[in-house]
Amino acid sequence: MPELPDVALYVERLTALTGGQTLERVRLASPFLLRTVTPGLSEAEGKHVARVRRLGKRIVISVEGDLHLIIHLMIAGRLHWRTAQAALPKKVGLAAFDFSSGTLLLTEAGSKRRASLHVVRGEAALAEFDRGGVEVLEVSLESFRAALRRENHTLKRALTDPTLLSGIGNAYSDEILHRARLSPAALTGKLTEREVEALFDAARATLSEWVERLRGETGDGFPEKVTAFRDGMAVHGRYGKPCPACGSPVQRIVYAANEANYCARCQTGGKLLADRALSRLLKGDWPRTLEELEERLSSQLGSPEKS
Repeated sequence: MPELPDVALYVERLTALTGGQTLERVRLASPFLLRTVTPGLSEAEGKHVARVRRLGKRIVISVEGDLHLIIHLMIAGRLHWRTAQAALPKKVGLAAFDFSSGTLLLTEAGSKRRASLHVVRGEAALAEFDRGGVEVLEVSLESFRAALRRENHTLKRALTDPTLLSGIGNAYSDEILHRARLSPAALTGKLTEREVEALFDAARATLSEWVERLRGETGDGFPEKVTAFRDGMAVHGRYGKPCPACGSPVQRIVYAANEANYCARCQTGGKLLADRALSRLLKGDWPRTLEELEERLSSQLGSPEKS
């Protein structure tokens, strides 16, 4: 799912490309995309774009008449900028937003249709889509601390909870925790003040640096390669590869449809976090430390295979 750095770039480029332009027409290829009935989508047509902004992981295109088009890309939704009146891709195309300056295409890979479009009128109606999490790049340490300690969760869960912190998902939570040298399984209620400050600094630095990096890669174009797995990431999507800080193999915890990637040496004092599925399978054989895992792997590699 596109997270804060990617969504911020979408918003920046859409602001540059559509600011003051007219939303001439919206073409829907999938009736399941539009989740609201009133006001009608046609009411936004022919109106000038007043503002494009980010609301958590959502993109809001506001037009005259206090109308707001709210786009949630979910996991596989992506945006593409094309020349005016560009055709919608047959299999993955969901909608085309025709502006006087060009066409914004909304696509979604895969068979599941999770991306959504809502049309609402007024700031009060728009505010209902705000999950309530604080904006890490905009708040003070005190506000960050208060949000983090509101509930006692693991750090991985707290960072990705949109009611606590806005715009952070699976990928950048891994990167933030690695930078802060904190375990994804550490509980927010047990963090020291120094650890809270380290997490705050790491979150701001990680998000800011990736926004700048993506901005530099995009230039005056449009972000087309939006992915959760990027070259230059420290641990996310790098299971088994060397940690850039210490060289130890990156570990992971798999749960539901997500996973947490971390460096045992940098973040957990060398302790391996038990993967639910594997720990149930291995039971007492689960290695407790990185050293134990390395010894076990070396032993397996050095012994002849049984026929």
